[in-house]
Amino acid sequence: MSAEYFLDTNVLVYAFDQTASDKQSRARDLLDVDRNWSISWQVVQEFSSVALHRFAKPVDPAFLKNFIELILWPKCRVLPSREIYTRAIEIREQTQYRFYDSLIVAAAIESGANYLFSEDLQDGRAYGGLKIENPF
Repeated sequence: MSAEYFLDTNVLVYAFDQTASDKQSRARDLLDVDRNWSISWQVVQEFSSVALHRFAKPVDPAFLKNFIELILWPKCRVLPSREIYTRAIEIREQTQYRFYDSLIVAAAIESGANYLFSEDLQDGRAYGGLKIENPF
């Protein structure tokens, strides 16, 4: 099943950011479980690392486990594969994005999403049938 949009890690981070209320509100709207969005294993990993180590007040590990189980894992539609890594390298060569950003783009394409919401990539850029948008 294809998702309407794919979320980059920064969207999840902003959902917990107490210092950016406008971005937090928008991020939480995008994370509505009734909406048709997806993520990859990479987003789960990156968010977990930030939540446990980089927030001023780290997320409680028990809360994070539940958040992954109930919210993130059901939306995690892309797992690592040789094809994802190969595509990410090709995307990197074509776009000059960093490898991990290219991996996000490759995963968004693999998910079948029409849009990739990311603050870190070029707003308005299209790659194949995928359009990159900054939701903030």
